Amino acid sequence: MAKLAVLILTKNEEKNITDVINNAKQCTDEIIIIDSGSTDRTVELAEIAGAHVYFRAWDNDFAAQRNFGLELTEADWVLHLDADERLDNKLVAAIKHVKESGKLDEQYIIRRISHAFGQQFRHGVLRPDKVARLFPRGKVSWVNRVHERPECDLPKQSLNGNIIHYTYSGWTQWLRKFEQYTTLWANDAYKKGKRTSPFGIINHANFAFMQMAFLRLGLLDGFMGFVMCCNHFFYTMIKYLKLHELQRRESK
Repeated sequence: MAKLAVLILTKNEEKNITDVINNAKQCTDEIIIIDSGSTDRTVELAEIAGAHVYFRAWDNDFAAQRNFGLELTEADWVLHLDADERLDNKLVAAIKHVKESGKLDEQYIIRRISHAFGQQFRHGVLRPDKVARLFPRGKVSWVNRVHERPECDLPKQSLNGNIIHYTYSGWTQWLRKFEQYTTLWANDAYKKGKRTSPFGIINHANFAFMQMAFLRLGLLDGFMGFVMCCNHFFYTMIKYLKLHELQRRESK
C-alpha cells in the first residue's frame, strides 16, 4: 500500500491541533506539523498526539511553508490540511481507497464545506468550494505568498466526501486574519507590478459585494450572509487601499 503524509501548517492552534491530528489519523500514521512559531501549547499538544513537529520561521509566505513540508517526508502521497479542517467519514474511506489503488498518476479535488460564526454557509463568500489537496508528493509545488495554490500537471479527479472547515469562531479571529491577508495581498500585488486608482478601489469593492450578494446568492444565507458580503466589500476595499498606499510611498 502506498504511504500518505498529512501536512498541517500551524501557529497558535492549541484549540484545534489535537482534534485535527486525531481526525487525520483515520487515514495515515504520518502527520507532519509545520509550525511558524506558536507561543501557546500547539507544539506540545501536537507531539503528545503523535505528530512530527518541525519549525520554519514565518516569512509572510504560505506557499513556502507548504513547500517546506514536502521536503520532510518520503511518503508517496501528501494531503494538505489546515488546523481548522476535518475529514468526514466518506472522505476518509475515499483517501484509503486511493492509497490502496497503488496508482500515482492523478491529483484529487475535494469538496469543502464552511462553518463560521455558528452556522453552515451555502452561498456567497463561504459557499462550498472544491480544493485540490491530495497529490503524489513529487508532482506538486505551491505558489503565491497569500491565497496560495498548488501547481500539478496531473489529471484532476474528485473524491467522495467533504472537508469540513470550521473557520472564524469569532470576530477577533476574523479581524486578525483580515489584517494579515490584506497586507500580504497588497505587498505581493505591488511587487508583481499591479497598480490601482481611487476609482479602481471603489470599483473593485463594489463588484466584490455585487458578486457575492447576487451572483453567488450570499443573501440567501440570511443575516450572516449579508454581513459576510459587506465584509467582502470592506476586505476588497482595504487590500486595494493598502496597494494604493504603497504606490503613494513610491511616488514620494
